[in-house]
Amino acid sequence: MTADRLEAKLGFDKVRAIISDRCMTDYAAERVASEKFSNSEQTIRRRLLLTEEMRLVLLFEESFPTSGYIDGLPFLRPLLKEGSSLDVLSLGRLRTLLDTVRRVTRFLSGVKDGIYPNLKALAAPIDCFPEVLRRIDLILDKYGDVKDSASPELADIRLRIRERESAISKRAEAILKQAQQEGIVDADAAVTMRDGKFLIPVSTASKRKLRGFIYDESASGKTTYVEPAEILEIENELADLHFAQTREISRILREFSDFARPYVPDIIRGAEFLGEIDFLMAKAHTALDFIAGMPVISSDGTLSLRKARHPLLERALKREGRQMVPLTVTLDGKGRILLVSGPNAGGKSVCLKTVGLLQYMFQWGMLIPTSETSELPVFERIAVSIGDDQSLENDLSTYSSFLSDMREMLDEAGPHTLILIDEMGSGTEPAAGGAIAEAILAEMDRRGVWGVITTHYTNLKLYAASGSGGVVNGAMLYDSSKIEPLFALETGLPGNSFAFELARKMRLPESIVKDAEARAGGEYVGMERNLRKIARNRRQLDERLQKIRHTDKTLEGLTEKYQQELEDIRNQRRAILEEARRQAEEIVKGAGAQVEKTIRDIKEAQAGKEETKAARAELQGFIGALQEHKSRQQKARDEYLDRKLSQLEKRRRKAPAGQKVEAQRQEPLKVGEKVRVLSNGLVGEVTRVSGKTVTISVGSISSTMKADTLERISSNEYREQYRKSFGQTSVREDASITARKLNFKPEIDLRGERLADALDAVMHYIDDALMLNIGEVRIIHGKGTGVLHEEIQKYLRTVPGVALVRDEDVRTGGSGVTIVTLE
Repeated sequence: MTADRLEAKLGFDKVRAIISDRCMTDYAAERVASEKFSNSEQTIRRRLLLTEEMRLVLLFEESFPTSGYIDGLPFLRPLLKEGSSLDVLSLGRLRTLLDTVRRVTRFLSGVKDGIYPNLKALAAPIDCFPEVLRRIDLILDKYGDVKDSASPELADIRLRIRERESAISKRAEAILKQAQQEGIVDADAAVTMRDGKFLIPVSTASKRKLRGFIYDESASGKTTYVEPAEILEIENELADLHFAQTREISRILREFSDFARPYVPDIIRGAEFLGEIDFLMAKAHTALDFIAGMPVISSDGTLSLRKARHPLLERALKREGRQMVPLTVTLDGKGRILLVSGPNAGGKSVCLKTVGLLQYMFQWGMLIPTSETSELPVFERIAVSIGDDQSLENDLSTYSSFLSDMREMLDEAGPHTLILIDEMGSGTEPAAGGAIAEAILAEMDRRGVWGVITTHYTNLKLYAASGSGGVVNGAMLYDSSKIEPLFALETGLPGNSFAFELARKMRLPESIVKDAEARAGGEYVGMERNLRKIARNRRQLDERLQKIRHTDKTLEGLTEKYQQELEDIRNQRRAILEEARRQAEEIVKGAGAQVEKTIRDIKEAQAGKEETKAARAELQGFIGALQEHKSRQQKARDEYLDRKLSQLEKRRRKAPAGQKVEAQRQEPLKVGEKVRVLSNGLVGEVTRVSGKTVTISVGSISSTMKADTLERISSNEYREQYRKSFGQTSVREDASITARKLNFKPEIDLRGERLADALDAVMHYIDDALMLNIGEVRIIHGKGTGVLHEEIQKYLRTVPGVALVRDEDVRTGGSGVTIVTLE
């Protein structure tokens, strides 16, 4: 398949046209047309980085030059030849080109290192040629005309031209007045200018009375326009002066061209650089229109598109006032081929074309409309079979065309090939078509190709469900109650065709529908019903798993809290011991000083027995008071530590209090008994006992675990622990959160804000809303140019916890207000 046909199948030819329409220069448009699909990771990365940097420049850098981009190659390349010369218009265009190059390179050289590194590297070797610009400014004025001062000779010639023009005007007026006095010309007549000639309007009857040359006459023939002979002589002199002016301007341009010719090769590189910048700007503007970003280049071959949107379909839906449903698709080593099934008009082909178009855009070097956490690998080739290629000229039916596509795919299919097949095997007798399709699918699977395939064939769904290869089922979800598609993909389950339900919705007679169900057989109808039941049960299981994950997160938080409390107590104990040690040292110092004082008093007084006895009594009283104070402090510390450790032990108690309790707790658990989970201290009630496993109810959540991970507790312990674990925790709230709740407003107004400030405000606002469990908020950003609207909604779609992002109703703000629904 040719590249043009492949691009037409995927829709990339329309994307290429959109980018081309954004180009200001022919050079950039040619770059869009000539840029090819690449399978080089290095090339793709460089193209993406350049486009992403330019997108950021257009978003945040108001001083970046976005005008003055012109094509310089058509007049620069001929200038390389000796003897060639620029004309005045080309000289003006050269000035514009050099000035734009100067402004772009000055901007990129002025940004800090590390910001826009690839654009800086692109601009680094480009010269500005200020002397060339200076010389042009000496020749041309700001309007692009040659200045009088371009040369002394030109100034003299133009002075003489002005003098002759003034003389002609005065002489024509004099001739007119004289003719009026002689009655040849009407009194109210005036000198007329035609083709730069001064003409006297004379009545046709008197035209011979005025010496000169007849130039024209009126439509009625009553008036003849005569150019006086005296003026003609002056006009001839003026014509000679104009020829001299032209020759002098040509000489000035030749002189400049000779001066500039040595610089022309470097100037051509500058012109090509400007065209390259124009090309990158066209890609970046298109990326902003698509709300596109740069994905991650996968290192392990995984293809993971998160919240992907088909750009062309999204544009069409916007024109109709409808929204695009983002798509999430993952292909990895275990599931390389996604087999998508489901009802007609349910989005199967959109899913396939979205994957194909975004992968092609990525390898072409274009940003793609997905979450920027998406990962894409680099394939050597993309092969597609989409649409009906039947041809009367080539004698190809629909099925023959499909088989021809399959032959071409099999010729080149390998582990680095992405295949996209729409309605695989359709167009022929179902039994044979299904068998051939399954054989082709098995061969593709054996060769290790990657791809997305859509089908209605049950045998292909069963092949994917067998799990023997790298093919996985995917279903386009359908609302069976409303009989309408949801346009959402669910991987792991085959899709249902809902053929009978659709027939009933289209009001086909019930007797015919029932007859069709009977002809299809109970096995087929039962299998379709079972598929719906499996899908429903899986969704319920996913919801329960989500609740369990939430509970696990709560349990982890409680465990961390208890661990932190224990650590705090240990730190407090160390601090108390340190304080006690310090106080003891001070007391010992005080006691030593008291003893020394007593001994000094006895020696100085040379006291007798009574005085010595009194001193000893005073010393004993001091020591007794010291011991009592120390005992009191120690007792208070011990009581505090025992109380805290006892409380913590009750929370985390794992071991029984005595042998009698131990023997009782080793007995088999029974339904209705209260138990504690040894690993985290949570309490619950036994609801089922099955061998060595026990099902317990913890709050509103049931969990099955091994019996030896549980311990029996009393009803009082259960009530106390339940109250501490769930009652108190649920109502405790940090003061700062309370303050935020009081101050939180359900809407934020960002009108007039710069984009960077607005995004920062939205980030903090949504974080507060999620933390405070707010259900829905309004972001007022206004309509303006649409940049705030697009970038804020793009950011919101990447935020975990955001369930829906939509525009407000047109009656209350429309696209000027974004409504955010939070999970």
